[in-house]
Amino acid sequence: MLLSELNKLVHGELTGTEVEILGVAKIEEAGANDITFLSNLKYKKHLATTKASAILLSTNAEFTELQTRKTPISIIKVNDPYISFLHLIDLFHPPASPPAKVIHQTAIIASTATIAVDVAIGANVVIGERCIIGKGVIIHPNSTISDDVKIGDDSLIYANTAIREQCKIGERVIIHSGAVIGSDGFGFAPKPDGSYEKIPQRGNVVIEDDVEIGSNCTIDRATLGSTIIKRGTKLDNLIHVAHNVIIGENTVIAAQTGISGSSSIGNFCQIGGQVGLTGHISIADRTTIGAQSGVPKSITESGKVFFGYPAREIHETWRIEGALRQLPQLLYDFRTLQKKIEELENIISSLKSENKS
Repeated sequence: MLLSELNKLVHGELTGTEVEILGVAKIEEAGANDITFLSNLKYKKHLATTKASAILLSTNAEFTELQTRKTPISIIKVNDPYISFLHLIDLFHPPASPPAKVIHQTAIIASTATIAVDVAIGANVVIGERCIIGKGVIIHPNSTISDDVKIGDDSLIYANTAIREQCKIGERVIIHSGAVIGSDGFGFAPKPDGSYEKIPQRGNVVIEDDVEIGSNCTIDRATLGSTIIKRGTKLDNLIHVAHNVIIGENTVIAAQTGISGSSSIGNFCQIGGQVGLTGHISIADRTTIGAQSGVPKSITESGKVFFGYPAREIHETWRIEGALRQLPQLLYDFRTLQKKIEELENIISSLKSENKS
């Protein structure tokens, strides 16, 4: 496709020569006839060396690195290079075709289930009693939908997913392979003999519209009431959400994070990978928590950035980390001073002895 045609698609401002674009690539890997992009400034060093024929840049961007190039590169300026590049990925690498809107002959569907039109239900899918499956829903092979589950219109359930009884899935939800929605919450009461009594888990999970759940996530059902993932939230792979947790709207959480029971996370939060949240705490709206942080108490002010173990406001963490880096030298200086003090004390003691004599 000609670069000028791509420019129209992304509503950009083109400068440079016309060229045929055959593909899209990352800035450090692009070759001739590729188009790339720059949105993260830590990659700007590649502006001088990328072999791409064209690049998407921000509207007001000016980079001295472009002036050192030995070969010309055409530029399309757009409001958001990253979003524009995503649209071009779809153009050059369209998504896989959806499965045919049919019900596979090996699927087992309870007679009391309600199945809307235009659904695709794959091989060996099991759908339990009184389930309601909305129109346009796609359920890939080997998934299990237990009794009294509701799945909203146009949702996509990938293979080997388990959705337990009474859970509610909204519209346009995507659940990736291996996820378990509605497993029992981790509740056990200690008994006098040291064993444990299982606490009944009789609630459910509610996933609202436009949520995406990554592969092998586990979202536990509430003891009573609901574990809730609110509209627009995105969960990466391998995340554990415990019983009675509430995650607000449009929050994003990276892989291997664990959220303990009865915690509440606000709207528009960003949580890095391998973060751990203790139980029964609240996280304010628009909070950012850095990767591998441990959060032991509630965060009450919105818009703050936290990092560390235990998690503190990031500027405080940086000061502590800076002090820790100085500890080896401080210990050396302390031991040196300690040795000098001991030497001075010995000299003073010797002088006192001489004066007495």
